[in-house]
Amino acid sequence: MRGYLHAPAKASGDALVLTHGAGSNCNTPLLVTLAQAFSEAGVAVLRCDLPFRQLRPHGPPRGDAERDQQGLRRAVELIRKQARGRIVLGGHSYGGRQASILAASEPGLANALLLLSYPLHPPKKPAQLRTAHFPNLRTAALFAHGTRDGFGTLDEMAAALKFIPGPTQLLPVDSAGHELITARNRTTLPHAIASAFASFLKSLS
Repeated sequence: MRGYLHAPAKASGDALVLTHGAGSNCNTPLLVTLAQAFSEAGVAVLRCDLPFRQLRPHGPPRGDAERDQQGLRRAVELIRKQARGRIVLGGHSYGGRQASILAASEPGLANALLLLSYPLHPPKKPAQLRTAHFPNLRTAALFAHGTRDGFGTLDEMAAALKFIPGPTQLLPVDSAGHELITARNRTTLPHAIASAFASFLKSLS
């Protein structure tokens, strides 16, 4: 596993594995600022590259889903050594999708999921839903989703979440596309997501 560990000054005991989408890596502004916000809130964060990105510096995954899920599992094993509390598995777009598929097949792997811009369907192809595993997803999940995301509207997301038996919450991000972070929300969004996720976890207690 290749990545960066953000160790909080005042640790809560909780930890977050955070990874990227199909066209990027763990150094994207969204992941860097989110990791900083969660770390400031006391959460240890492992911001990491998926195996497909470790093999190829550029380009999308090519049939790497199972290997990428194994990488996420390994990341959870590593972060458990840094935390005594809850383990959260999170990711942007493709990374979040793989995290949710892994959690659906291994319900006890993580305590919760943080799914950023879940790619519900390819742009302009709403019939090609990526929800086959949703009925088996019992891990609590917060979905942060832009109101201008071409991979799924808020209404489509809300409808899809009804197929998930576990606790869910949909957090809209106004005027944001698939990348979530914008020039206008760059300084506020990471802390808003961290705060919303903390409240979500609290509601599960």
